[in-house]
Amino acid sequence: MQVFGVKLPAMSSLLLWGLLWEIVGQMGLTFFVPPLSQVFATLFEIIGTPPFLKALWETGYAFFMGVFFAIVIGIPVGILMGKSRFLDELLLPWVNIFVSAPLTALVPVLMVLFGFGLTSIIITTTLFAIWIIILNARAGVRQINRSLVDMARSFGASPLDAFTKIYFWAALPEILGGVRIGVIRAVKGVIIGQLLISIVGFGALFELYASNFLMGHFWAVLIILFALAFSISEFLGYLERKVAYYAAKR
Repeated sequence: MQVFGVKLPAMSSLLLWGLLWEIVGQMGLTFFVPPLSQVFATLFEIIGTPPFLKALWETGYAFFMGVFFAIVIGIPVGILMGKSRFLDELLLPWVNIFVSAPLTALVPVLMVLFGFGLTSIIITTTLFAIWIIILNARAGVRQINRSLVDMARSFGASPLDAFTKIYFWAALPEILGGVRIGVIRAVKGVIIGQLLISIVGFGALFELYASNFLMGHFWAVLIILFALAFSISEFLGYLERKVAYYAAKR
């Protein structure tokens, strides 16, 4: 971040926004925005309590299971779409529809099909994350130099060998980019699922604190959720940069 040609340290923008938040909160303009110092004090009060730990476990389990299924299904489907014109023409319109469609509208359908439990929340999380993973894996495969595939075939590589040793690794930068965006979308999916399907986890805490106008507690949980999503995204971004040399080799 630069201001008037002066380069500021990393995270300076967050510090500036935090300062603005504190000023607005101290002025008492609205009960919806308490001072940031009060939010952090509340955060340290609730972070070790049994209700918070229970909510963290429920949300974390649904989130990671949803992301897991999105990855193990989305990456192979995206690679197959990238290497097969028939599958690409068959599936691409549906993938584009689900990427652009408001997936929240599907939640009532999932509730009817799979009930009001954890299964529906996991499926909702998967649906929010999987489509962008498929598209990025497909895009990565379509950029692979065909000479790599031809060379593998000339040396007798089986379709499985080409899949695991050529397509996956050559498309890895795009795949990691899709996973990173998918993880961010999965955070939205798991919270929507916990608010609309079954009031559990962080969704239950949001519902409880909002209905009782405990805005300090509400913002404290929201900050934790944002911090977790940001940390995972930055870690995946780090991995993405580390494997970026594959794109040059490709």
